[in-house]
Amino acid sequence: MGNGSSSPEPQHGSSPPPAPLLTTPWREITWGNKEELLQYIKNFEPQNEEVEAIRVLLYGPVGAGKSSFINSVNNVLRRKMTQEALADNTTNDNSFTKEYKTHKFKKGKESYPFVFNDIMGLEDGDGRGVRADDIKLALKGHVNDGYKFNPVSSLSHGDPGFISSPSISDRVHVLVCIFNVNAPEMKQDVLKKMREIREAASDLGIPQMAILTHIDAACGETQKNLRNVYKSTYLKKKMRDFSSRLGIPMNCILPVKNYSDETQLNPDVDTLILSALRLMVDFGDDYADKL
Repeated sequence: MGNGSSSPEPQHGSSPPPAPLLTTPWREITWGNKEELLQYIKNFEPQNEEVEAIRVLLYGPVGAGKSSFINSVNNVLRRKMTQEALADNTTNDNSFTKEYKTHKFKKGKESYPFVFNDIMGLEDGDGRGVRADDIKLALKGHVNDGYKFNPVSSLSHGDPGFISSPSISDRVHVLVCIFNVNAPEMKQDVLKKMREIREAASDLGIPQMAILTHIDAACGETQKNLRNVYKSTYLKKKMRDFSSRLGIPMNCILPVKNYSDETQLNPDVDTLILSALRLMVDFGDDYADKL
């Protein structure tokens, strides 16, 4: 009886036990206000008249969910399931996105005044994935739409795909790290590349934020009910860990669930996506207004 075997300990490698929930959420969010958020996005116009569209640059490790996030935003804005950025469903370690592509979002016959740029994922080791130098060039607006990334050599002055005199609209106005909250421990080389990119953006004064994806798969309580996202002690800890590793403040980290296996829209999924989108365009707009 004294061997203590009556209270089983969670086994290493097995799925974690359901995390306890806080009685009150640690961050306020208004559920059910999807239409209000959507209206805010529909009314949005850049303050700086020289800026055609706020440019949001998405970066992160391979498989973080960058393309799925673009599709999810498009789903919410178009009010239907779409496939704007072809997302790769396989779990291999190689980046699916190979070129610097500007994603526009349709608004009737026009486009919303913000665009997303999706770049090749960051990979472990030199000569694999997008090079940090290429991302730095993209931040300054030197990378042309459709440029194919070369993991072995960076884009340089005079190359096709290099914009020598970028406009204010070519520049990146907000840098967004997309990270799978369920991913195994980040490899040191990937973390080093991410920090390097963050420092380059900081030197340029570009605002930064992070989107943590796959929150439903990370926590049983959130899987049961997405509205538990800010009550989950497990997710709060994961966000704090990410914040300390990468140096992005907690109030600039937003959890979302991307659309993946759904065939119709879900208002709670939409609320989290629109909350993240609103912060992105606001951050980017404030920066662009100073240029």
